[in-house]
Amino acid sequence: MPLSRTLGSITVTAITDGEGAFFQPREEAFPHATAAQWEEADRRDPASVTADGRWWLPFRSFAIRSGDGPVTLVDAGIGPTDAPAASWAPVPGRLPAELAAAGIDPADVDTVVLTHLHSDHIGWAVTGTPGRPYFPNANYLLQRTELEAAETINPGLPAGLLAPLRAAGQLRVVDGETTLTPAVRLLPTPGHTPGHQSVLLTAADERMLLTGDLLVHLVQLIDPTLAYAHEVDPDQARTSRLAVLHTHSPTVLATPHLSTPFTPTPTPTPAPPPPRRAGEPC
Repeated sequence: MPLSRTLGSITVTAITDGEGAFFQPREEAFPHATAAQWEEADRRDPASVTADGRWWLPFRSFAIRSGDGPVTLVDAGIGPTDAPAASWAPVPGRLPAELAAAGIDPADVDTVVLTHLHSDHIGWAVTGTPGRPYFPNANYLLQRTELEAAETINPGLPAGLLAPLRAAGQLRVVDGETTLTPAVRLLPTPGHTPGHQSVLLTAADERMLLTGDLLVHLVQLIDPTLAYAHEVDPDQARTSRLAVLHTHSPTVLATPHLSTPFTPTPTPTPAPPPPRRAGEPC
């Protein structure tokens, strides 16, 4: 049964589409991580490393539902056997069965938030030949900046993903921070891709941040300044990561690729006051 967390009346369910070893050594994926940082990451997330030192990761989407209302799905997994991620990810994914186990029919989904257009996040968005939206009643939300960069991210995206969504009238383009409901807000977090976005939930005095690939390994929680080799703009990604983790902590992180889907973050340590000059009042 899929794992879930509640915030007030909202249930967030982690939908695991698959899991497997990453296609390159993790030391190449995070070239600036130190031995001490890897040791701490492995202590805190031991399931993320195999016996021979490879990075083992899940591929998740998240379903958000308030009561018995419609579902917002954040990301669309790795997809079926012929999905764009097939060249490197462990397809076919099991998202349909996982949704069913959570009591969710594809027709229940009225919104699909695509955090970004990398192939392991769009796999079930459009399926079949000719391609049709897998979620027939959903608007698919994408940042305009990401849409404009689609062809540079993957030349097959305009025809394989965007054209079927447009033809069905199901593509919705957003610009910047966007409120979907009083409890659900889209936050631009660019850097991993040009128009990457995250999702912030606020309910019952609690917060949850659905990160997309704002961070992809626990080593980036140990040191959020660490760059990931597959960020299109590492400096911008670092800035987004630091800003969001500082602004929205303490919170629970809902992450696609950490071994545990829900990870609490600590309260940020306040900056020490500047030293008092002689003669200044306390």
